[in-house]
Amino acid sequence: MRALAAALPLGAIGAALVLLGSGKTWSNGLAEFAGTGLHVRATGTATTALPGALALVGLASLVAVFAVRRTGRYVVTGLLTLSGLGAVVTTLAHRGDRHALNAAAAGATGLRHATATHASTTAWPLVVAAGGVLLLLAGLLAVRYGQYWPAMSSRYDRKGGAAAAPRRAPAPVDPDRAEDLWKALDRGEDPTQSPG
Repeated sequence: MRALAAALPLGAIGAALVLLGSGKTWSNGLAEFAGTGLHVRATGTATTALPGALALVGLASLVAVFAVRRTGRYVVTGLLTLSGLGAVVTTLAHRGDRHALNAAAAGATGLRHATATHASTTAWPLVVAAGGVLLLLAGLLAVRYGQYWPAMSSRYDRKGGAAAAPRRAPAPVDPDRAEDLWKALDRGEDPTQSPG
């Protein structure tokens, strides 16, 4: 249970950091136009939208771990791990990318081939990469210990057809007794329908 107590906040905080950092400015620069320098910037989403998308997949996988069992749990925990790894690799690979900054310079000047000069990178890509590392750690914990974590109840799962054990006949429902009505509802029956 300690692994579960660690994986849940690691995954949630990691996904939050990736999503937060993806919307922030990753690079700044100047676009030269008519002898002046126009300040331009590029956000993480403009640079690459993949880390944010992977964070959402990782967050969904973290929740889905409790909805699946056996093989499904290994698939979901693997997806969580790969989401974290992908967020880290993609962020670090695009950290120095100037395409989005040059596109911002072209938009600011109205010149199609304008490029940004004096480009600098902010710390936000590193925040996104750190969030990806937290997602990766949550995924590794889930892969290793996820089989021991609790799962959602199978109470409302559909029972198998012929393989299901025969059910005994339900007790008759007395419409004047609230207790009988509630018991019928618990069994999944409609107490307003007459038997037959």
